[in-house]
Amino acid sequence: MTQITQDNFDIEYQDLIEVERIDKFVSDEMERQIHRYIKAYHGSKDIMDKFIQRLKGMSVEQKEEAIAAYIDINRKAVSGLDLQIVLARAMANYCDTFLYFKTMLNDKKKFDFYLKRIKEKYTRLHEVFEQDGLFGIKNYKGDILVQPKYDFLRRVYTNVDDRKTMPVIAQKDGKMGLILPDGHDTIVADFIYDDISLRDEYPYFEATKDGETILIE
Repeated sequence: MTQITQDNFDIEYQDLIEVERIDKFVSDEMERQIHRYIKAYHGSKDIMDKFIQRLKGMSVEQKEEAIAAYIDINRKAVSGLDLQIVLARAMANYCDTFLYFKTMLNDKKKFDFYLKRIKEKYTRLHEVFEQDGLFGIKNYKGDILVQPKYDFLRRVYTNVDDRKTMPVIAQKDGKMGLILPDGHDTIVADFIYDDISLRDEYPYFEATKDGETILIE
């Protein structure tokens, strides 16, 4: 960390109150963007109401985590979203004069600091990784959510409340099943199916076994 002196004060100093308020206004704008996305998603009013209601009463840090978790399994929610606009709106809400707003926008070091901060807070995506020819899943911290012991993995992306953990479609020994990305590979549906596909509505999974189609709840 750079030592702050009288000479570099204006460049290096971060106003903690400013940071706190910008974080708050960014979280409000991200909530608004998610709300707009869910509202536009056909047949999802109940989901929208559930998710938005759950955000009420949360601290800024809790909202950041909840929205980041939502984005992780609903990545289309931020497809095309310009985080620079999100930041500019947050700065506008923070500033009490237009001149101050222009000063913040033109401060490249400050703008880059907040833009990086937004990306780190809201872009917390899991990833599928390969080990010895088999596949697993890690979260953004590198913690293993699914052990690397499957021939195939398909992480489910669907517009559900992020409190609900959606199973992962997995293949093992030539058969398909469903497991939870909970760090314990909890089996939701046994590995007995020839194929499993995702539906647009509940029940979300359609499986085939010996030519018969089955809905998995």
